[in-house]
Amino acid sequence: MVGLFVAVALLHLGAQLSGGDDVADATQVLLMPVLAAVLWLQSAAPRSRLVVLTLVALGLSWLGDSAPRLTDGDAAFLVMVGFFLLAQVAYIVAFWPYRTNSVLHQRRPLLLGYVAAVAGLVAACVGGAAGMLVPVLVYGALLGTMAVLATGINLLTTIGGALFLVSDGLIALDAFAGAFDLPGQDFWVMATYIAAQALIVGGVLREQTRVRAPQPTTDAVRSG
Repeated sequence: MVGLFVAVALLHLGAQLSGGDDVADATQVLLMPVLAAVLWLQSAAPRSRLVVLTLVALGLSWLGDSAPRLTDGDAAFLVMVGFFLLAQVAYIVAFWPYRTNSVLHQRRPLLLGYVAAVAGLVAACVGGAAGMLVPVLVYGALLGTMAVLATGINLLTTIGGALFLVSDGLIALDAFAGAFDLPGQDFWVMATYIAAQALIVGGVLREQTRVRAPQPTTDAVRSG
């Protein structure tokens, strides 16, 4: 199943680069279901709270990828933002128990980097957001919170959370910052998005493995 996810991701990114819109559209709606299947199959029952909520976040992300196709214009953008906002909430709830290991409590100077990134992104988008200003502010706050809390689990989720911030930041800059013009915008958005979600899933699986690893017994510790 991991191989299938890699194949779909590469096919999608290749279509983004080559301008194959039909293939890009078809493969985009497959990405999160296949990744969710990877998480489900690689995690043993009973699945932890972290795994279950990550599955919920992946499902909401899939809706964010798919539901906007049922409408167009500003409505499509709002639908996308709405589902991804809910996905960020699911990730925040999933990562919250790990907050004492995050940059909120450990290596606190790194927290300034996240605050600066979110503040800079919001500042760049405020001028063009107009009636979307409140959703932009709320989503920015939730996205930054998710990325910060992701640092409490392990390195994979830390990088995944940061890349999610980059991916959604590119979308916001393209939508609201008039001077922003990144060549290959759609490719870079999807490349960072796919990597972000895959790394978060990898980190969640690593954490479940760590938690369920057999602990040495008292006698074994004493004999050692």
